[in-house]
Amino acid sequence: MTDVHASNREVLTRFRAALYDWDDANIRSETDKVFASDTMFHVCHPFGDLSGAEAFIALVLTPLRHALPDLERRDWISMAGPDEHGANWVGYGGHYVGTFARPWLDIPPSGQLVHMRFHEFYRIENGRIVEAQILWDIPEVMMQARIWPMVPSLGAEVFVPGPAGGSGILSGARDAQESDISRDIIVDMLNHMTRHPGKGGPEVMEMDRFWHDTMTWYGPAGIGTCRGIRGFRNWHQIPFLAAMPDRGKHQEEITYHFFGDGPFAAVTGWPNMVQTITDDGWLGIAPAGQRITMRSLDFWRIENGRIRENWVLVDLLHVYAQLGVDVFRRMRELAKTRVPGGIPFPIGDA
Repeated sequence: MTDVHASNREVLTRFRAALYDWDDANIRSETDKVFASDTMFHVCHPFGDLSGAEAFIALVLTPLRHALPDLERRDWISMAGPDEHGANWVGYGGHYVGTFARPWLDIPPSGQLVHMRFHEFYRIENGRIVEAQILWDIPEVMMQARIWPMVPSLGAEVFVPGPAGGSGILSGARDAQESDISRDIIVDMLNHMTRHPGKGGPEVMEMDRFWHDTMTWYGPAGIGTCRGIRGFRNWHQIPFLAAMPDRGKHQEEITYHFFGDGPFAAVTGWPNMVQTITDDGWLGIAPAGQRITMRSLDFWRIENGRIRENWVLVDLLHVYAQLGVDVFRRMRELAKTRVPGGIPFPIGDA
């Protein structure tokens, strides 16, 4: 009997391969095969919602390819499974890499290699993609172009690796029992996390039970990467909760999609958080008392019953935009001293 989730993992294989080599003919051919005519793409700020793969390729992928003429897509997570609503999803994590030779989203080119992490989730019906939820770490590109318009990160800004041992590209039949256990560990962990601070101090989260002693939390550019429970608490969780103590209290307003695949689990949602920036503010944002929505698309890797690695992307540009802060406008102000235009490609003399 065919495993539908194993088949779903393969739906985008040829499309992703075409993006690795950027073969226009193959991209066009595979687009027609795997996307429904009315696929809805929910894409990070500033792209927004797009209807149909043609629009996604023309307005999102092609401009990135123009800016990075030797663009490659490199995946290090590929997983699939059903969510709690019965829908089937595939999730991919990886990097787009290439030489930054021409401006992109008004970010001035560096003439050097850049990397941009992506988390992409696709809902599949009858072998075709009908919905996509996509976060790209655009601030990561700003940072590498040395035109950072936001506050310094508390965590470490590093090149985020894929899963230890290169174990993230799953293949073969999906182990339903292991997959459900992985998903349930994450759901249980998050339920415990939301107990703090409303129901007690940090001890009510029981983090030692859920998280490995040497866990790594790979956050987006602007927050950074944290090592160990103390690193996670110091450089992300404590500032986050201080700014938005009502997190986790508006569950009825959001929809999560959790699924597991072997030792991996994932969540996607558009949005999947609602909270209010109050008290101390967050990421240099004043405590405006304004409710915001957040898009956080995550992967976890379970090892011996505990979380060893967690990849997190948050649409920080969308957070700032909801509060009336135009990050791109501030970046353009900084760019006034940069020479406009692109850089001849290939770079320099042979």
